[in-house]
Amino acid sequence: MLPFDPSELVRYGGLTLVARTIVEGFLSGTHRSRFEGLSAEFAGHRPYSAGDELRRVDWRASGKTDRFVVKEFERESNLKTFLILDASGSMRYRGQQAVTKFEYAQRVAASLAYLMLAQRDAVGLILHDVRIRQLIQPRATSKHLLGLLRGLETIQPGGETQLAEVWHDIAIKHLKRPGLVVLISDGFDDPARLARAFRAFRHRKHIVRFFHILAPEEIDFPFDRPTRFRNMERLGEVVRVDARQLRSEYRENFERYCATLRRQAQDLQIDYHLLRTDEPVDRALGVYLAGRKGSGKPGSG
Repeated sequence: MLPFDPSELVRYGGLTLVARTIVEGFLSGTHRSRFEGLSAEFAGHRPYSAGDELRRVDWRASGKTDRFVVKEFERESNLKTFLILDASGSMRYRGQQAVTKFEYAQRVAASLAYLMLAQRDAVGLILHDVRIRQLIQPRATSKHLLGLLRGLETIQPGGETQLAEVWHDIAIKHLKRPGLVVLISDGFDDPARLARAFRAFRHRKHIVRFFHILAPEEIDFPFDRPTRFRNMERLGEVVRVDARQLRSEYRENFERYCATLRRQAQDLQIDYHLLRTDEPVDRALGVYLAGRKGSGKPGSG
């Protein structure tokens, strides 16, 4: 039997059911207690009183003092996050996978929003192609999740984009205060131009995570016969090539491009993570939580 992929639930209940199933399944599989209190700092102990949750009891300390004591945590200021999702035509590519790059990115964004709001962080959303098509300001209420998911569901990818230019404008014009910026895109632009956009986010003292979404075919280039390639951003533009002759050169150039993009991101203290659309969506949650636990407050990078 093939392993169950909770992201397939989208056909039954939309992104709300998908996000909940992915997040709860991820947390149950990775020991939920490891991630409790990620947005809080230990402040001390106090005596146990009726009504306190047993999971808050510090059993080791209680054994030493012969009385029950409870751990107390001091909450940090809520982190404001913007999920920035590329909705350009190139994100419509599916290859041999069950989902397009955009559908995969939708599920990554929905799951992250669900998890962040559960941690009481404020989450906002920007979807764009050559311009911003949806902008939802960050909020930290549970009802806000439905608005974010509706925003994700109502956009269909299409058209061209000047990725670096749009990101640079977003950093300069729309994100005034430091926070967490999560970029979700296939990154199809010149790496030097993208580095300029990265610098704009870092100049504003944002913590930045870049989820580089790619289909396996774009990485491995498995084509072995004369093939027609269609431009996803300029419909009607088709190129015919002998894929066997092109493969070696393509893979060399593509690997160089990815390595350059990764190096430039890391040089600017931006977390870069390649996600293939044949991988489980919940891998992005592990990456986010690991980064959240290890990073400082906005602007400390």
